[in-house]
Amino acid sequence: MQKAEVLKSLREIGLVPVLRAESEEQALKLAAAIAAGGVTVLEVTMTVPGAIRVMRRLAEERPDILIGAGTVLDAETARMCILEGAQFVVSPALKIPTIEMCHRYGVAVLPGALTPTEIVTAWEAGADVVKIFPASALGGAKYLKSVKAPLPQVEMIPTGGVSLATAAEFLEAGAFALGVGADLVDLKAIAKGTPETITESARKYLAIVREFRKPRAAAAG
Repeated sequence: MQKAEVLKSLREIGLVPVLRAESEEQALKLAAAIAAGGVTVLEVTMTVPGAIRVMRRLAEERPDILIGAGTVLDAETARMCILEGAQFVVSPALKIPTIEMCHRYGVAVLPGALTPTEIVTAWEAGADVVKIFPASALGGAKYLKSVKAPLPQVEMIPTGGVSLATAAEFLEAGAFALGVGADLVDLKAIAKGTPETITESARKYLAIVREFRKPRAAAAG
């Protein structure tokens, strides 16, 4: 999939589940439960044991899932993830060499930033989307709306503080998509053997995104 198609899919689905797990098998079960709810985007963080193998297995076994690499802290890790099938790269911080590496491979890159200066620096360096992290630390959706006002051209994905209760508010504030953590990627549900609760949460998140975009699509038409 070309980078433009990847970015289009991220925007259309509107969700980027941040997968953190305690084992490879747990990660794969989480991925399956999320995808069953219709959310076919997944950010596999480098904090997952065997994260590279998880990405490789997902690329081979679940071609329906758009796989991203998360918590990527340097350019070499980005390259390694891309070679194993990652179609977008996410970082909690801004590292220019990581952006340059992703450009070299034609892969979408979403570096992390928080302050206006960091956001503009990331955008000028070639970020496709800027991950606003941790969004909750500076006021959540209100902060996103504040920084989007002078920077409407910068696409932003808030991560941190996104939940079913706040998702619509973040979308109203101008989010390109939503980075969703533990509120969707529920390790306890997997441990209890109830992955269907994750699947149901995924469906609820998708419904919020679709409801938000419906009036805008009608207006555009």
